[in-house]
Amino acid sequence: MNFISTFNWRPTLSGIALSLLLATGCAQRHNTLSEQEIADGWELLFDGKTLDAWKDYNGDSLTMPWRAVDGCIQAHGDGSDLSGYIVTRKQYENFILDWDWKLSYGGNSGMLYHVVEDPYFKVPYVTGPEYQLIDEAGWEETNAPTKLEPWQRLGVDYAMHLPDAAKMRLNPQGEWNNSRIVYDNGHVEHWLNGEKILEFDAYTDEWFALKNSGKWADAPEYGLAQRGVICLQDHGYPASFRNVKIKELPRKAGRTVELFNGRDLTGWEKYGTELWYVDDAGNLVSESGPDKKYGYLATREYYDDFDLTVEFKQVANGNSGLFFRSFVEPPVKVHGWQCEVAPRNHDTAGIYESYGRGWLQTIPDEKESILKEGEWNTLRLRVEGDRVQTWLNGEPMVDFRDAKIGAAQGRIALQIHDGGGIKVLWRNFRLETL
Repeated sequence: MNFISTFNWRPTLSGIALSLLLATGCAQRHNTLSEQEIADGWELLFDGKTLDAWKDYNGDSLTMPWRAVDGCIQAHGDGSDLSGYIVTRKQYENFILDWDWKLSYGGNSGMLYHVVEDPYFKVPYVTGPEYQLIDEAGWEETNAPTKLEPWQRLGVDYAMHLPDAAKMRLNPQGEWNNSRIVYDNGHVEHWLNGEKILEFDAYTDEWFALKNSGKWADAPEYGLAQRGVICLQDHGYPASFRNVKIKELPRKAGRTVELFNGRDLTGWEKYGTELWYVDDAGNLVSESGPDKKYGYLATREYYDDFDLTVEFKQVANGNSGLFFRSFVEPPVKVHGWQCEVAPRNHDTAGIYESYGRGWLQTIPDEKESILKEGEWNTLRLRVEGDRVQTWLNGEPMVDFRDAKIGAAQGRIALQIHDGGGIKVLWRNFRLETL
């Protein structure tokens, strides 16, 4: 669990007794898969002996005080809100994640998924949703008079969705419990000891309303990633985990998405003070405002593998762009890659990295005349894995592979360049997921 102080923690067990509590029952034959589970596609995330499948969050190796003891992954209890996280070395997209867990008295931990690793994100929970693990009674006793909020309790989708209290079947403190997370193309389930306690669909209007009105209002990338690493949390309390296993589920591709409805900016989020609006003809207009700064209009969802076609007309100084696999750093900064839209002789349909390497692919000089200034143009951008392809008015412009792009994910965003005097019209967005 995040944002709950641990400074008042007063354990009632001695260190020796606590170690015995965490170890009891761990040495049984666990952390194995049956032949049927192997045939069904299950994978162990812990072999009972080593933590080779895990590493520090945003790190290359495991240095945090986690250890494999008596067939359990044990959190030592030295973590905090800002430290103590370990993550899988592998990313997962759609899955069933199953694990056993046991907490110390008053214990506080969590299982996170779809966590994004990037130096910009200092902690996992600003990107990855969390299945909350906590000894509620013990925590409230050791932190009295502080009480837990409903969205901080056991089994919640942290700070978002609450479980059905009538279905909670919890074993006594100090005993093992089993939990499960199902993420299936946006459909999410939480299970506790064989009972489904929580179910919701991500990326609906209701989901975005919850995200933008509560704890995550100032975390624009929270919950948007649809793949990422699995994360265990040491939040200052010893905790044990075993039988951690995952079964990957298939992605449902081939979905046609209406990015722009021709009436309003539903599905988009503005960043900056520049102007974005829909004109009487149903065009999406990007226009410099009085501040003459950068501005962005970003999809509220992530789109990673896609084939997108859009038409644009440069009415005045068409210095703009179409970002992809990008994320937002408030108040007005986008990290990611840009399919350029610019005046002639400035590489429209080339690919630029907004931080680090600059131009990755420019267009041949002889193709600059393909851009029709002051008229409607058709831009096509296809991104699949590490391959990026663009076309302008039906002519191929760039086709290349890049490992850094292949590892990334994120939003699609339109840009207004700084300097003022820019006005570009957009229409007929057609996106198909791959």
